[in-house]
Amino acid sequence: MRRASYSFGLALALLSAGCSSVYYNAMEKIGFAKREILVDRVADTQKAQTAAKQQFSSALEHFLAVTKIDGGELQRKYDDLNREFTKSEERAKEVHERIAAVEDVADALFREWKDELKQYSSASLRSESQRQLDATRRRYDDLMRLMRRAADRMEPVLATFRDQVLFLKHNLNARAIASLDSTSRTLEADISRLIADMEVSIRESDAFIRTLKSSTP
Repeated sequence: MRRASYSFGLALALLSAGCSSVYYNAMEKIGFAKREILVDRVADTQKAQTAAKQQFSSALEHFLAVTKIDGGELQRKYDDLNREFTKSEERAKEVHERIAAVEDVADALFREWKDELKQYSSASLRSESQRQLDATRRRYDDLMRLMRRAADRMEPVLATFRDQVLFLKHNLNARAIASLDSTSRTLEADISRLIADMEVSIRESDAFIRTLKSSTP
């Protein structure tokens, strides 16, 4: 399949302006169907989730490193942790934006597919297309549930990181470090669940892409 070489920034601008239909119509005129765009956006969301998974793991490593140092190194370790937290926020934002972009093109695709069922003169072909539509929609709904669950996992992790970064900012001393032990255990558990959810979502994305490529409306 040809990859739709479109600008994600332009797509987001059009989506926020309520002009997504204009964008999709323009893309179809140059040979890129909604199906291709949906496959590309699901793949892009996979990449964003993979990047977020890696970033949260990196941020956890930096956080744990902070709990194992003495006061003399704290400023440098705080600066490292703050950078990791900022990157984690950016990765989380990108995941949410990618998921929204997937939802937008999927809604447009499914509306078009449903409307075009009325154009069949063959009842058997219409029935088969309806069956494929229903199966693809179910698979898509499962995918979005997993994507949203993984994305939702990021918020409490970010909140914990944010609290600790702020606390360290104003309490750069050895006693502040001692208070982080229980938080580190909680973060390890939260990030482990987050990574597990993202891996499930990434695998389901692969399966959905295969399903979409094999079904023909």
